Amino acid sequence: MSSGSDTRAGAAAIAEVATSLEACAAAFVKEHRLPGASVAVVHGDELAWSAGIGLCDAAAGRTADDTTLYRVASVTKTFTGTAIMQLRDEGRLDLDDPVVAHLPELSAAVGISPIERVTIRRLLSHESGLMGDAPGTNWEGPTYQGSVAANLARASEIGVRVPPNTQQKYSNMGYQLLGEIVARVSGRPYAEYVREQILEPLGMSASSYPPLPDALRARMATGYTVRQFSDELSESVAAPDNEAEGGLISCVADLARWISFQVRKDGGERSGAQVLAESTLAEMHRPRYLSGDPAWELAWGISWYAVRRGDVVWVQHSGDIHGFSSNVCFDREQQVGAIVLVNTLGSVGELSMQLAAIGREAVASLPAAIVPPSPTPEGYRDLLGYYGGDNFRQMLRLEWRDGRLTFVDPTMASWRPTLTATEQPDAFVVDPYVREAGEPCVFHRRADGRVDSVALGPTVFRRFDAVDD
Repeated sequence: MSSGSDTRAGAAAIAEVATSLEACAAAFVKEHRLPGASVAVVHGDELAWSAGIGLCDAAAGRTADDTTLYRVASVTKTFTGTAIMQLRDEGRLDLDDPVVAHLPELSAAVGISPIERVTIRRLLSHESGLMGDAPGTNWEGPTYQGSVAANLARASEIGVRVPPNTQQKYSNMGYQLLGEIVARVSGRPYAEYVREQILEPLGMSASSYPPLPDALRARMATGYTVRQFSDELSESVAAPDNEAEGGLISCVADLARWISFQVRKDGGERSGAQVLAESTLAEMHRPRYLSGDPAWELAWGISWYAVRRGDVVWVQHSGDIHGFSSNVCFDREQQVGAIVLVNTLGSVGELSMQLAAIGREAVASLPAAIVPPSPTPEGYRDLLGYYGGDNFRQMLRLEWRDGRLTFVDPTMASWRPTLTATEQPDAFVVDPYVREAGEPCVFHRRADGRVDSVALGPTVFRRFDAVDD
């Protein structure tokens, strides 16, 4: 992640634009007639700025702050997805497993496509085509069955509504099923697993699933209906009970820890507060399923979605449920994110990105940090140099760049294969997200030990040595 001094400098830069941040948030609350809001901007490991605007409980005259608790609704899905990815990384499930393999009751499901085509991966990115909500749902009521056992007992009413991978189709039902997979694979209730494996390691001590413990109940905001024809506030009907698809209750102070974890860049493997390896986090954030917009202003990753604004991709998730709306967003490049929690329904993603953009601009204006380069490992020094092939007219450089062995083609700026070592000397594997991903990369030597060539996947490139004068 950022060094402590970098984070402090960024937090100080954000503090200098606090007036702009508060003005932006206050204007949004007033314009949209919101009762109140808790808002924040995060940089690295720092909660750089936060504010409570308006009332979290009008009857009591209680004002909002960064400890006020809100239903975060579908932001919960990012925690459910994290739990699934933890179990995947432990080898206890595969993302391409059919969901019915873990939930055999679903074999009775009926739809336009076989239920066996619904995989964990497709549920995570809302591309399975599965029905959006539990059988019998009426959000106006609200009537919603939050018990996965009750829904699985009606499996014949659950089914695929559009063919998988033909469109993005948001599914609360899918995430309820993912929560049950977490429970069955881990051998403990979903909420208990998330608390022990995610919330507690991150220090998110105020976050919980209903029912809230007595110590936290007094911090809960009151949810209100949308104000339409007058300024009067009316309490919302109670939100229906649910867990994996939208049940989490949290606050700005805790969600700041969630964003800080998302933007870490220390190459960490899972350990303690690093509840997922950085490589797995990047896998979750990476846009993989486009919304159908040819300009791809919106794309889905694993449990997160991305909104592209200019040259910035904001990874985020929103949540809406009776009486509450929420959004968390972040830019991993500048390690800046924002949180907006309000106690009524409203489209708060726009405010979240506005606040994050103000913070990002403040951080981006700081002088670039100069860090000492990582030394080239001794065993890699004689691999570095020029490689080429007669048939492909390609001249490559193998460099030690940003702590990785990296192939560079000056004519293809977007093609930068990096290599991961294997247990065999001179044998590597190409890292993901290039055409050669997963292919072997093997260096061959002459009898005198000098490197002669490299096989990069199916293509062999000869080593070019400097010629002595």
